[in-house]
Amino acid sequence: MEPEIQPPPPEAPPTPADATLTPETVAPTMKAKLLRGLRWTFLGSQGLRAGWSVLIFAILFVLLASGVGYAFVHMHLIGKRSDFTASTAFFGELSAFLALAGAAAFVAFIERRRSLLAFNLTGPRRITRFFSGLLAGFLALSALVGALTWGGWMHFGPIALTGAAIFKFGALWAAVFLLVGCVEEGLFRGYLQFTLTRGINFWWALGIVAAICLDLLLRSKGNGVWGVYAIALLGLLPCLMLQVRKALGSGFWQAAWVTSTLFGYIHTGNGGENWIGIFAAAFIGFVFCVSVRVTGSAWWAIGCHAAWDWAETYFYGTADSGLVAPGRYLTARPAGNQFWSGGADGPEGSVLVLGVILLLLAALLVIYGRKKPELLAAQSLERAIG
Repeated sequence: MEPEIQPPPPEAPPTPADATLTPETVAPTMKAKLLRGLRWTFLGSQGLRAGWSVLIFAILFVLLASGVGYAFVHMHLIGKRSDFTASTAFFGELSAFLALAGAAAFVAFIERRRSLLAFNLTGPRRITRFFSGLLAGFLALSALVGALTWGGWMHFGPIALTGAAIFKFGALWAAVFLLVGCVEEGLFRGYLQFTLTRGINFWWALGIVAAICLDLLLRSKGNGVWGVYAIALLGLLPCLMLQVRKALGSGFWQAAWVTSTLFGYIHTGNGGENWIGIFAAAFIGFVFCVSVRVTGSAWWAIGCHAAWDWAETYFYGTADSGLVAPGRYLTARPAGNQFWSGGADGPEGSVLVLGVILLLLAALLVIYGRKKPELLAAQSLERAIG
């Protein structure tokens, strides 16, 4: 008996996996994956990733500063770098201020923040914080000058101004250093500190600090570069411990390490700096970061920075990073060993400045440290994002 011939089995219906490989489905799937990849690259849990934000900000800041500076030069408002007067200093700082405000406002817009004040410029009692910073800065610099005078490392000469010129130049230099405080604190303790805090960890911070030190090693000699190396090394172990322990708020301190090192780095371009002066700039940059943490904003730092520079440059008439200002009220000159007197660098180059900065830090912690910094930081971030 011949075996019965069975009909061939029907073709199996296509599986869902097979269906996704049809031309009609491959293109949309690849497009969706590409969009997800692009979204992950540029956007994080808090919107635009910090690295892209900093890059956009830096490009805009340089372009705007160059454009405004070019216009001021052609309007004869800014002269050569060696032409250091209250007027040229004012317009030089004004160009940087306008560039900072423009770049920060644009980044705030694309990040959907309320305004450029979102970058550590909100917070409680801003006016009070600003004026208390002014008082602290003047008193701190006065304490340093007093110590130098008492030790015989500074001698005062005759008063340089009389009559109406005292008030004229006092107001001009006050305007200059108010802009200096707004620009440098708005940039480092405002925009950069805020943005890096939300998007940095120890390894990114280490990479940035290492790049700063490598740049100095390869292209710079002198001008106190060891001050930058010192602050970089001092921050290494604490920041590593925060990373290992996964401590709450560690991003703020990783960012503070970066911004303080960078603050010291930019001062290496000044003439007459020594390593103590560069380290002091980075150290006080860290203290200003602490002030943001404990007061909830950068306003105390802005006031302190402005008053410190005004007292040093105008009121006491000492050198500031090697520059002696025309139109100063008092006149002073260093005497004795540069380690103690600061030499051509001025009071900021004296080792005594480190003690004064420590006193500023202690005063901050005593006056404002009883507040809850985590709560202040959380409220600031909530206001900025919301």
